[in-house]
Amino acid sequence: MRFSKYILTFLLITGSILANAQVADTGTMFSLQKCLDIAIKNNLQVKQSGLNAESTRIDLRQSKENLLPSISGSASRTFYNGRGISPVTNAYVNQSQTNDSYNLNGSMTLFNGFALQNAIKSASLAYQAGKMNFQAAKDVVTVNVITGYLAILDNKEILSASKSQLAVQRETVDRMVILEKEGANKAASDLTDQQGQLATNQVAVVNAQNSLDASKLNLFQLMNIPYQPDAGFQGINAENLTGDYGADPNQVYQTALQQFAAIKAAALTRQSAEKNVNALRGALLPSITLGGNLQTAYSNTGAQQDSSGASHSIAYRDQLKNNYNSSVGIGLNIPIFTNGIKRNTLAKAKINALYQRDVEENTKIVLKQNIEQAYYNMTAAYKKYQALTEQVRVYTESYRIYKLRFDAGVLTSVDFIIAKNNLDAATVNMISAKYDYFIDSKILDYYQGKLSLQ
Repeated sequence: MRFSKYILTFLLITGSILANAQVADTGTMFSLQKCLDIAIKNNLQVKQSGLNAESTRIDLRQSKENLLPSISGSASRTFYNGRGISPVTNAYVNQSQTNDSYNLNGSMTLFNGFALQNAIKSASLAYQAGKMNFQAAKDVVTVNVITGYLAILDNKEILSASKSQLAVQRETVDRMVILEKEGANKAASDLTDQQGQLATNQVAVVNAQNSLDASKLNLFQLMNIPYQPDAGFQGINAENLTGDYGADPNQVYQTALQQFAAIKAAALTRQSAEKNVNALRGALLPSITLGGNLQTAYSNTGAQQDSSGASHSIAYRDQLKNNYNSSVGIGLNIPIFTNGIKRNTLAKAKINALYQRDVEENTKIVLKQNIEQAYYNMTAAYKKYQALTEQVRVYTESYRIYKLRFDAGVLTSVDFIIAKNNLDAATVNMISAKYDYFIDSKILDYYQGKLSLQ
């Protein structure tokens, strides 16, 4: 009867592991999606990437508006005392003058070696790169949060298993205490051996709780919100491991080249730098501009004589109408020598284009290496999980047999403790391998731009 009770307790242990049982929390309940939303909202790198993208959007708008005419107007009033030239009659007068002047100027570039057009293309590519960098920043936060979230579920499951193992061992010690009082223990050290194992299980629970608390703290730091020790976390489906990811590392890499935001950002940044070289090269060529001007003026010295020879002041409106003039001109500007500024700026832009090309190539190399590493880790974790699943199965049977022999008094407590420790260790390792596989598979999804929550 007592043996059946122990076997039932052990089945509860394995049942809780296979069902991915979660310890109830009394604090705020967090889902994975909620954690992702909070982390992306609060992450400063994401905010900075968003601001940088907005800045490049403004740069693009400005590059387009550079094609438009530049128009400016001015108005001035000048007071003179003493002898001077009337702006109306161009004759010397010796009196106080009040002169008003109105000007409207406009100019636009007709040709400058396509510098403006290439600048627009460069700014457009930079804006697209900025949006991809923004998405890449969110992707980094997403994969970090998913990894951190899964670490919590991993540690919760290990803690649950450790507590169940502790409960089984406590029942064993209680039984040994009774047998010790009855003088029925086989060896004098049976009770102390089991008490020592109980202490070992208690340490395992403490360590598991510490690991869980550390993983919770890490996730709250990723979300950039105050730590909540009593927070709960909803479980997700991390079971039914098939071991078949559906793509090999090269296939994952080829997909990532088309979908991974960081790769897109690096390629667009390189293309923007190349277009910037073309824009600066065009600035070395002659430029043609079209300009125009409208002007009129008023002066209190403006006067006209009537038929009797008397002088009368000309009305303000009449003077503005009479003094109106306009001009249109085309200008050619040939940069002969500008202290080397333009050529040196072009030389630096060429270097930057080469640098961005290397950045793009290095991003691809690192991506390929990371994919290969993640794929290897995933495959290794699955093989380990399979082996550990079998190990748990055989150690479960071994434990059952050792338990029967120990209860029958034909086995020492040391041998029984070894059997229990083997099962406990295999169980914890199997849980960790399962989540290692799940995390690595999510990392591969992340590189392909298809990261999901299930």
